[in-house]
Amino acid sequence: MRIEGYEAGPLAAGEAMLSRPGFWAHHLLGICGDWRGAERPGPESFGGDGADVDALADTLLDPGWWPVFRVTASNGSGVVVYRNAVEDYGIDHLFVEPGRDAARRIVAWDADVSGAGLTWQDLLALADDPATTDEGVHDPAARLLLLLPLLADPAVPDGAPARVGAALAAVGAPEDTATSTAEFLLARLTSRAWHDPAWTSPLSGS
Repeated sequence: MRIEGYEAGPLAAGEAMLSRPGFWAHHLLGICGDWRGAERPGPESFGGDGADVDALADTLLDPGWWPVFRVTASNGSGVVVYRNAVEDYGIDHLFVEPGRDAARRIVAWDADVSGAGLTWQDLLALADDPATTDEGVHDPAARLLLLLPLLADPAVPDGAPARVGAALAAVGAPEDTATSTAEFLLARLTSRAWHDPAWTSPLSGS
């Protein structure tokens, strides 16, 4: 596998990891940051436990391979790369525009988060438009959750927690807490001061 700008990394398809216990906790707990409140979700909120997360981390964060998760749609491809570089670990969210080979990094999660992010509507556009003829992740719930850290929209609609909660339940999170977990994640994402009021999503061509 080759992505322009990542020639030094041992990239490999990571989609098989999505079904491993602990994956979604590992992928989404980073949104919670260092929050210490009682309502902070734990691994169990995503359908796993701490042991699952720890066991998966040995594989998912191995410097010997950088797992790549592909979310291909008609309006472009979202690509998530676990950048397992020694002393430079991070999770990069890339976007490849239709008809182009070069990937553009729009969000990077390192010690902090930086980048442009996506609006809620553009996030749904990628999640709900799987290019089933291409390799990658086709399930809309998994697509939405993989790309959820890209959200940088301060005004998500009222139905957003229900949509994210349904996606969490679909990948194994407890149904009775899925919506409250979604509310917490969305509150953390939408409270980040990434942009000025004139900001629009890079997927929208701005």
